[in-house]
Amino acid sequence: MIEVGPLLVLNVAYWFIPASIAPLMFRLVQRFRIDDQRMRLKAFAVHACAALVVTLVHAAGMMLVRAAMWGAPPAGWLTAFQRTHLTNLDWLLMTYTTVVGFTYAMGYYREAQARAVHEAQLQTSLVEARLRTLQAELHPHFLFNTLHAISTLVHTNPDSADRMISRLSDLLRLTFDRSGAPRVPLQEELEFLQKYLEIEQTRFQDRLSVHYEIDPATLDAEVPRLILQPIVENAIKHGVSKRSGPGVVQIASRVDGHRLWLEVHDNGVGLSGGVRSQPRGGVGLANTRDRLECLYGEDQVLEFADVDGGLTVRMALPLRRAAMPTEAAARVA
Repeated sequence: MIEVGPLLVLNVAYWFIPASIAPLMFRLVQRFRIDDQRMRLKAFAVHACAALVVTLVHAAGMMLVRAAMWGAPPAGWLTAFQRTHLTNLDWLLMTYTTVVGFTYAMGYYREAQARAVHEAQLQTSLVEARLRTLQAELHPHFLFNTLHAISTLVHTNPDSADRMISRLSDLLRLTFDRSGAPRVPLQEELEFLQKYLEIEQTRFQDRLSVHYEIDPATLDAEVPRLILQPIVENAIKHGVSKRSGPGVVQIASRVDGHRLWLEVHDNGVGLSGGVRSQPRGGVGLANTRDRLECLYGEDQVLEFADVDGGLTVRMALPLRRAAMPTEAAARVA
């Protein structure tokens, strides 16, 4: 009859002895690295000796367990020790090799994960730096254009020039107060745009009117800062200003599935002639395209089309909700 108790004790000891030595194996693998060319030979020698020691310790441990249960072996201690050692030698050497390989595999995996995280952080830092550069490029571009417009009115219409300077001051204050975040709620972007359009309406008087078709459900949608101003500026500069009659700029937003659509339309000259024949050109539009690609990659759309005798610029962004201010959302007329 098989004695279950002693057999169970032997099997536990058979696995417990290598498991108890495993932490020392891990430390040896970390201390003597085979992949280090400077100490490769030394590492091989150390691990070969360590593997042999493990087999000897295991054999000795098993002998002690058997002696505790059945007493001294009939064939003598030395013969029993040799037999136990040689019987388990191949398995123990394979176990030691497996521990070494597993330790290296885990180390390489952790290094690969750390490298991937580091590369992702570097990539994020590069994108953020690029966005800051592009956003900083917009401020002097917009400011110089506005100051040029003011200079043309100083002698012909001083009152209008004075109003434009006052509104430019308000706009710059708004810009500096809210600088920093690369993305803002659409509501905030529209507030900035309204300040800018007040300056342009002072300049053009009755020749410029602005219409909004803003879906209230889009006011908390996240958009890049100053993403609409360059497009509206382009509509006024190359569309409305080229007309002899009244000009209209329409700004719309809507949600379509998981996308936010923004649209700027003017009743100007469309895509015919001049800068508008190359809608990818110009500092403002080129900057806008670069920023969209930095932020969203291929998951964005920026397209131009002749519609009703003017130019329509459509922009699609992934729909993401931004944290809104605690006060109620401003109503866009």
